[in-house]
Amino acid sequence: MLKNDSILTTTIATAGTDTVAVHSAKPQTPYEVLRLLPKDATPAQQDSAIQEWFEPKEIHYSSRPDTLHLPGHEIPRDLKEVSLPHYYRENFFSNNTMYHPELSIERVGESGDPIPYTFQNDSFITGILIVCFLLITFVLSRISGFLLRQTKHIFSPQKSEQTLTETGSEIKFQFLFIFITCLLYALLYFIYTTHFIANTFIFSSEYILLVIYGITILAYMLIRMLLYTIVNSIFSTNKKNLQFQRSILLITSLEGVALFPLVLLVAYFQFSLQNAIIYTATIVILAKILTFYKSFTIFFYQKGGFLQIILYFCALEMIPLMMLWSGLLVITENLKINI
Repeated sequence: MLKNDSILTTTIATAGTDTVAVHSAKPQTPYEVLRLLPKDATPAQQDSAIQEWFEPKEIHYSSRPDTLHLPGHEIPRDLKEVSLPHYYRENFFSNNTMYHPELSIERVGESGDPIPYTFQNDSFITGILIVCFLLITFVLSRISGFLLRQTKHIFSPQKSEQTLTETGSEIKFQFLFIFITCLLYALLYFIYTTHFIANTFIFSSEYILLVIYGITILAYMLIRMLLYTIVNSIFSTNKKNLQFQRSILLITSLEGVALFPLVLLVAYFQFSLQNAIIYTATIVILAKILTFYKSFTIFFYQKGGFLQIILYFCALEMIPLMMLWSGLLVITENLKINI
């Protein structure tokens, strides 16, 4: 007896009470095999019946050229040729690395043009300016009245001598103003350097250069005050020396207040660097004129020594300033990378 998924090669025909075995001819197609099966044959039985009648054989394609093609048409493509046409292999995204999933993730994408550096996008510079703004606001809230009184009396030698001396907190706040002024000068020179001299340096971070500028300018301020103290203590009284030191602190504090808006304009409002240089030079020249005036009124007003004040001012003010500028240029030249 055969299994359920197989069929007999013969069919049984019943007529009345007589049973007759009828041998059918061999099917030529799978369709004929399926017609021999009952209508309720399962797919497994249909597959078994087809495998019973037909055995799969390897297809052998002819290697001889096909000459039976329509006139005016090219020879048909060989069936064994599986290469894709050029218009399938080349398209708009062929050179895009995202179009090829076989590439590793490290190779995906291409480097584009870097975003140009601007101070308004620099979080470190922004943090410094915020700190300077808070310090200036805090100091002005404490000694604004004192600074206004000293500013009013700066052109009056008699009233300047009668003013009260500063308290300890006022002196500390004025020294804090000197630190802010040095920091603002360092920022301005750093901007000048990156735009006109070089923008690549031997340091991994350009902020180290900014710190060096700030330390250099602060050292210049302290050395200048020390020289004034030594020279004035030798050739003048201690009272006039203290009066002149108060004037120097006041002038330096006013420099910081005047420079802070300029730094904001350059960093965030695309202020012209040429105009910024003119503005800074004007502030420096005015500060030197006020220093010259206070030196003359305090030490040389009654003596009338015009030549002495010129030598005094050039030795203690102009020469240290030129040395500072030369030192900053030498530092920049030694630290920049020549391309």
